[in-house]
Amino acid sequence: MAERPARRPRMTRSARVVRTERLTPHMQRVVLGGGELASFSADTCTDHYVKLLFPPEGVTYPEPFDLDRIREEFPREQWPVTRTYTVRAWDPEHRELTLDFVLHGDQGLAGPWAARVRPGETIRFLGPGGAYAPDTTADWHLLAGDESALPAIAAALEALPAGVVAHAFVEVAGPEEEQKIDSDVEIVWLHRGDRPVGEALVAAVRGLDFPEGRVHAFVHGEAHCVKELRRLLRVEREIAREDLSISGYWRKGHNEDGWQASKREWNARVEAEQEAAPPAA
Repeated sequence: MAERPARRPRMTRSARVVRTERLTPHMQRVVLGGGELASFSADTCTDHYVKLLFPPEGVTYPEPFDLDRIREEFPREQWPVTRTYTVRAWDPEHRELTLDFVLHGDQGLAGPWAARVRPGETIRFLGPGGAYAPDTTADWHLLAGDESALPAIAAALEALPAGVVAHAFVEVAGPEEEQKIDSDVEIVWLHRGDRPVGEALVAAVRGLDFPEGRVHAFVHGEAHCVKELRRLLRVEREIAREDLSISGYWRKGHNEDGWQASKREWNARVEAEQEAAPPAA
């Protein structure tokens, strides 16, 4: 039997915090830079993402940093914890990577880090990944999500050519969480208030008078909300799978570790249930 080729080590970069900015009461921007971004590129997808690496408190790793070696030699509880964030913007000229973080007070890992981090501090990350960019051959575009999807929706809207037909719905906590997006597309901001996450978003998309022609849709956010929107778009509206970028970025009651561990099974089950559903009447 031929020997299996050696596994290529995953590309890990270190970046330095250049500046930070509080965009809204619950959205923090962190801009990263540094020499290791010289080989970085994020210009093909508007949903590019990176996986930030957070070492457990008190744990240090040998240099040069090698994630595969760490996972072989360190006990699991000492492995870096990963948190996934969309690339809000990438400036190749200045080698600056912009990430936006939803803040939940002291809850979570990456949010508190983003709120307290200062210029000059460093962080390691993997990536980028990504799979979606607006299809310029589509007749119109649908973009829908909550705060977690806002950076990707904003990047997509800013990438759309002027005059393209697009409908964008973003659910946020309240009017103070709205942002200025450099696009001529009018965003429908949905204020959640005391309602469950996703309720306003599902109602708004369901109430849309769908234009004629082929739609290219980007729909992401809380998993249960996305499940309802997937049913609407795939089963009721019979939109082709290849014209949809749709999945849960997070799931209520789960941190990222728990959600990522079950996400593939959840998505497969939801897809199987909905694909087996009868077509719209």
